[in-house]
Amino acid sequence: MAPLLLLFFTLLLSYLLYYYFFSKERTKGSRAPLPPGPRGWPVLGNLPQLGPKPHHTLHALSRAHGPLFRLRLGSVDVVVAASAAVAAQFLRAHDANFSNRPPNSGAEHIAYNYQDLVFAPYGPGWRARRKLLNVHLFSGKALEDLRPVREGELALLVRALRDRAGANELVDLGRAANKCATNALARAMVGRRVFQEEEDEKAAEFENMVVELMRLAGVFNVGDFVPGIGWLDLQGVVRRMKELHRRYDGFLDGLIAAHRRAAEGGGGGGKDLLSVLLGLKDEDLDFDGEGAKLTDTDIKALLLNLFTAGTDTTSSTVEWALSELVKHPDILRKAQLELDSVVGGDRLVSESDLPNLPFMQAIIKETFRLHPSTPLSLPRMAAEECEVAGYCIPKGATLLVNVWAIARDPAVWRDPLEFRPARFLPDGGCEGMDVKGNDFGIIPFGAGRRICAGMSLGIRMVQFMTATLAHAFHWDLPEGQMPEKLDMEEAYGLTLQRATPLMVHPVPRLAPTAYQS
Repeated sequence: MAPLLLLFFTLLLSYLLYYYFFSKERTKGSRAPLPPGPRGWPVLGNLPQLGPKPHHTLHALSRAHGPLFRLRLGSVDVVVAASAAVAAQFLRAHDANFSNRPPNSGAEHIAYNYQDLVFAPYGPGWRARRKLLNVHLFSGKALEDLRPVREGELALLVRALRDRAGANELVDLGRAANKCATNALARAMVGRRVFQEEEDEKAAEFENMVVELMRLAGVFNVGDFVPGIGWLDLQGVVRRMKELHRRYDGFLDGLIAAHRRAAEGGGGGGKDLLSVLLGLKDEDLDFDGEGAKLTDTDIKALLLNLFTAGTDTTSSTVEWALSELVKHPDILRKAQLELDSVVGGDRLVSESDLPNLPFMQAIIKETFRLHPSTPLSLPRMAAEECEVAGYCIPKGATLLVNVWAIARDPAVWRDPLEFRPARFLPDGGCEGMDVKGNDFGIIPFGAGRRICAGMSLGIRMVQFMTATLAHAFHWDLPEGQMPEKLDMEEAYGLTLQRATPLMVHPVPRLAPTAYQS
C-alpha cells in the first residue's frame, strides 16, 4: 500500500509542477502580459501566504504590485482588483464575462450542490431564482408590505433591552441584533418567528451555525485549488461543511414540515415567501434552464441563502455601527440630536423617519465603508480571456475584488482610516456617493449583475436598527473600559465579524411610554 501511495503522490506532484510551469508558458503568446504578482511555492503557489486575514494580506500585496495583480493558488489563476477604477472595469465593462462563480466545495457540500441563488450558474435557472425573490421579498411593494413586521420585531428588541437595563445586565449587542434580524426575516420568509423571546439558547445555536458557515465559506480550501487532493480534506473543511449542512438541512426540513402542517390545519396559505414557493411547485419555472419544476431542495437552498446572508450581514454591520458610535461619543450625541429633532422622545423610530435622517444615513454609509460585511467579494470566473488595465486575464481565472482595501484607498478617501460620517454630508467631499453598486469606491454589496439580491432590504434594516438603538438608549461599556480604547479587531470569515463581541449596558433615554408602543 505504501509504495502505491508514494507512486500516486509522485505522479501528482509531477503533474502539478508541469501544470504550474506550463501554464506560464501558455500565456507567453498573449498580446498583453499577465498582471504582476508575488512568487509562490511549488504546487501550492501563494496559498500559504494568504494568512489569517486574506483581505489584509491582499491589501499589502496591492501596495507592492499595483491595483491589479495575480496570484497562483494551487493550479488556479486568481486576479485581484484593489482599486475602484480596476473594479469598475471588471464589474461594469466585463461584467458579462465574469457572471459565473468558480467551482468550490462550499457550494457543493453546503448550498445543495449549486442549487441556491448565490452560487448557481448564471443563466435561466439563476434568473428564475432571482426573479422570485425580487418579486416576493425585495420589491418596493414587498418591502412596504412587510414594514410592520420589521417595526414589530424591533419594538420587541427594544423592550427586551429595556428590561435588561432594569436588571443592570450586560448585553451582547451583536447576538441581540442577530435574533431580531432573524425573526424579522423569518416572518417574511416562513410566516412566523423562529425564536421566541425566552429561547436565547436556541437563537445562540442558530447564530453559531451562521457564523460557522461564514467562517467555512471564507476559508481558502486547498482541495478547491490543487486537483487530485481534495479527497484528503487536509484542513478538515469538507468534513465540517457536511456536518453543518446536515444541521441546516434538519432545520429547514423542520420549517417546511411545520408550514405544511399549518396549511393542512387551515393556518397556512399566507403571503410569506415559503407559502408562495410551495404554491408554485407545480408550475414550470425553468429552474435548471430546461423547464424543470421547483423542488423541495430548490426551496431549501433559497431559504438557506436568505437565513445566512440576510441575518449575519445585517447584525454584524449594526454591531460595527454601534461600536463606532460608542467609540466616538461626539458622533453618537450628534446622531441623537438629529433623532430627537425628527422623532422626539415619546416614541420609537419608524421606517418612515429614515429619509429625514441624513446624518444617520451618513453613519451607515461610513460603517459600510470601513466595515464592509463581505471584505472580499464572492469570487467570479472569467468565461473567456480578456484584457483589463493593459493585462491579460486568462480564461478560467478567478476574480476577487478587495472591497475592504478599495474603501481605504487614500486616492479616493481623505483620512481613509478615520470614522468620519460627515464626509457623506454636503461639503464633505463625498455627498451623493451611494453603496448600491454605482460608485466603485464603496461597494459593500458588490456590483453588476451578481450584486447582492437583498441589498435594498439590507440597507433598510441596518439603517432602521441602528437608528432605533441609537435613539432609544445610551450605551455604557463595562466598568473600567474607555470608549477610545474599545477593541475594534476583526475576525475574518466570508463576513467581517468583530473579534470580540460588543458587550454594553443599555441605558434608556426616552419617555417610559415610548417603550410600551
